[in-house]
Amino acid sequence: MKIPSRSALAALVLACVLVGCGDEQQGGGAAEGSPPPVAVSVVTVKAEAIPLRRELPGRIAPTRIAEVLPRVSGLIQERVFEQGSIVQAGDVLYRLDPEPFRVEVASAEAALERAEAALVRARQEAERQRELRRRSVASEQNLENAVTALAQAEAEVKMAKANLAAARLNLHYSEVRAPITGRIGRAHITEGALVSPQNGESLATIQQLDPVYADFTQSAGELLKLKQSLEAGELESAAPGEATVRLLLDDGSLYPLPGRLLFSEASVDATTGQITLRAEFPNPDDVLLPGLYVRVVVEQGIQQGVLAVPQQAVQRDFSGRPQLYVVKEDGTVELRPVQTGRVVEDRWVIDEGLSAGERVVVEGFQKIQPGATVTAQAWREDADVPDGRAPETSGAGSAG
Repeated sequence: MKIPSRSALAALVLACVLVGCGDEQQGGGAAEGSPPPVAVSVVTVKAEAIPLRRELPGRIAPTRIAEVLPRVSGLIQERVFEQGSIVQAGDVLYRLDPEPFRVEVASAEAALERAEAALVRARQEAERQRELRRRSVASEQNLENAVTALAQAEAEVKMAKANLAAARLNLHYSEVRAPITGRIGRAHITEGALVSPQNGESLATIQQLDPVYADFTQSAGELLKLKQSLEAGELESAAPGEATVRLLLDDGSLYPLPGRLLFSEASVDATTGQITLRAEFPNPDDVLLPGLYVRVVVEQGIQQGVLAVPQQAVQRDFSGRPQLYVVKEDGTVELRPVQTGRVVEDRWVIDEGLSAGERVVVEGFQKIQPGATVTAQAWREDADVPDGRAPETSGAGSAG
């Protein structure tokens, strides 16, 4: 057997060393190449009491509206009010020509004086006849005639006083006054026009705009279902004074002042199947004008034990079905199909597929897939609410 030389042995040893080092480097690279857990933001779902709110179409209406009508016939001499201004009940709006009414007052005063003079004469005659009858100078018939004349004179005085009061009232009515406090619109009649209460023509319109009504409708079927849910215990009625009514204006902004629900109609519209409801809202700045289209957000009950997640946490599969990434106890994620219900502000109510206490991924799901290992941290919701709208419920809890 031929013994290898020293140089051949050294080359063989060097080759073995290099092969061993290569294996170690390959093993170390594989260890270092395993992906680390992905950081995601989660919310821990908890059961909540969430109000059941309905957003319904409505119109603004004044709480009081009055047509300004003349009480007497006459020629309009002056318009006193400024169109579009606020007037108080009793303010003078128009002045009719007062001279004809002053003449009537003067005539009624003269008639009263004449009747009072006749009453004095009749009273004196009755006293004289009583004295003559006492002395048996006058007959009983004369006394009776005198007493009757006195009674007629007293009635004439009463009639004259009534005519004077009517004449003074007509003079007072020559100033057309505001029947209610509110905002007056345009003048329908100008100076120089002859007006009469028999014509029924309105001189102007006054509307009370603080507060105002919001009349809105809801289907009879929805109200019946709501009543059944309350009776079955699925919903709780809001405590008196706690249920609120809010308004969304035509541009989508929230009216800042809450209102109160007044009543609902006792009948259903036969053509639409709708029931009319009415709410009252303060309107100190005249933002709400009659006829304005609004959306009324009314609280109709409180649902207990509701599970809700941020809208951005809900994913959709190719069929459009909702699903959630749920972090399990071992730190891996599961893509779970769920059934969503209504939307409450920026959150979905989850009707099926989720339990209280589970952690749902809100941010970071773009970097994960089912079965991936993650590190969960609490998700922080932005405190700002768009359009100034206050959220209906408190935000989801943080991760546990």
